[in-house]
Amino acid sequence: MNGPQAHWLEDGRRLHLNHGPIDLIVEAFGEASECSAAYRQAVARFQTILPELVEELPELRRPAASRPRAFAGPTARRMEAAVVPLAKQFITPMAAVAGSVADEVLGALLAGRRLERAYVNNGGDSAIYLGHGQSMTLAIAGTGHGLVDRLTIRPEDGIRGVATSGWRGRSFSLGIADAVTVLARTGAEADAAATLIANAVDLPGHPAVRRVRARDLAPDSDLGDRLVTQGVGLLSAAEIAIALEGGFAVAEEFRRRGLIAAAALFLGGQARIAGPMALANKVLEREIAHA
Repeated sequence: MNGPQAHWLEDGRRLHLNHGPIDLIVEAFGEASECSAAYRQAVARFQTILPELVEELPELRRPAASRPRAFAGPTARRMEAAVVPLAKQFITPMAAVAGSVADEVLGALLAGRRLERAYVNNGGDSAIYLGHGQSMTLAIAGTGHGLVDRLTIRPEDGIRGVATSGWRGRSFSLGIADAVTVLARTGAEADAAATLIANAVDLPGHPAVRRVRARDLAPDSDLGDRLVTQGVGLLSAAEIAIALEGGFAVAEEFRRRGLIAAAALFLGGQARIAGPMALANKVLEREIAHA
């Protein structure tokens, strides 16, 4: 495995950090001197994140419980903190790894700096900072219309993390959602919640859904013998609605508990929106138009 890599993308504005499975895009806005210092801090912190996680990987792959475990690394502690409130269901800290890494690098980027806004995007799971009067527009995947749907967030929204999960993504899913996007207080919290909501969008035992044991695809997977989705065939509109309602119920529970701000669930051209997400009207209007 190559060591940590850092280079500028072609636009000269965004920093690309890569080490093994971690692939980040980092961008800061503000005075040039402050941004330069922030980028140096992010690069310095990035050097040891993966080795720190590898040291504690066996325990990070074990299921969470209601009592937090004592992890040594700060990123591992973020992962554990994000999944403990969700531990009534099966979940391991690995469900929050992408969002937690994004949070950790964002924290390093901001330390002692005066920035207007910034983000760290870890393969679609992002940590966000917004200064007073700032805003950021996010692209929402999974709508069936490409990356054309947009959502604008502001500091007063209290949203600092966005994450997407689903069976088509880079991580395994127990459910059949095309995508579930979650907005939360941190990237870690959004990542963990998106995983469980996407798992709940499901039709257990349906013959059109192809599933394989996780360990047969990745022997060291934290999901072990659990069946992960590898293909979804033709479903009726009624079946799609039933699957989405299962995920929507979990999203609403998380929202009532204050664990997430909002969620958008997508499957087979249908959508459900939990919470005050500005995307809702556009998505639902399109559903009606295509019905």
